Amino acid sequence: MSHLIYSDTVCELGEGPLWHPWEEALYWFDILGKRLYRRDAYGERHWQFDRHVSAGGWIDKGKLLVASETDLFVFDTEAESEESVVPLEADNPVTRSNDGRADPWGGFWIGTMGKAKEQEAGAIYRYYKGELRQLYDRITISNAICFAPGGAYGYFGDTDTFQIKRVPLDDEGWPAGDPSVFIDLSQERKRPDGAVVDTQGNLWNAQYGAGRVACYNPEGKFMTAAGLAAGQITCPAFGGADYSTLFATSAADGAGPDDPLGGVTFCVPMGFTGQREHQVKL
Repeated sequence: MSHLIYSDTVCELGEGPLWHPWEEALYWFDILGKRLYRRDAYGERHWQFDRHVSAGGWIDKGKLLVASETDLFVFDTEAESEESVVPLEADNPVTRSNDGRADPWGGFWIGTMGKAKEQEAGAIYRYYKGELRQLYDRITISNAICFAPGGAYGYFGDTDTFQIKRVPLDDEGWPAGDPSVFIDLSQERKRPDGAVVDTQGNLWNAQYGAGRVACYNPEGKFMTAAGLAAGQITCPAFGGADYSTLFATSAADGAGPDDPLGGVTFCVPMGFTGQREHQVKL
């Protein structure tokens, strides 16, 4: 299965893959390694930070909104400069950022969690038009933040509960009702990690420990799964020239000797087309 390896760089905790449509490059993070990676047709590079970084959205060529354990900041990849946008639980040393994604309005949703997975220590926020607002609290491992085509729904999950929830969104992208359970994996004991939605409204969910990215239709019914050669798959992203390549990050941290590819980043050609990631509007 070596042809499915996009990057053989081993990440302790690979996360947050993001296909930048204007650069035709994949960005991803190693949360525990405090690094951001970028790979395109010409090669790979990385940037080292002094704190955990976990998720991002694209603003422009060479500019990303990055979530760290203490703030959201604009990172200029050429100048290698940071400009802080807003603090994120900066006064709470227990937590760090985890999963996040830009929404169809140009806002950015970001989840936090305890660094030692402390019970219900995390929350989910939305940054929009200069305001960071908490949407949900008492989250243990925030994950699966993604959006239906057209923005009718937002999705999010708590890996610890084995559930992904769906919430209707209003015309400004704020929750317009109570979240409901969309996928419940508690019977299968599958751990929902990062997720992304394709152009048909199917949700693709990385399942940590199961070695796969599973696909569910807009009604939440299982459709198919892409099996990958590492157990701890953390987050998917669609990209490539026609958005039909499924990328997936994984984790080496905690991987056993029977999981030698834990931490690499995979790519799988699919018969599905992903949504272009939304541009962050500051």
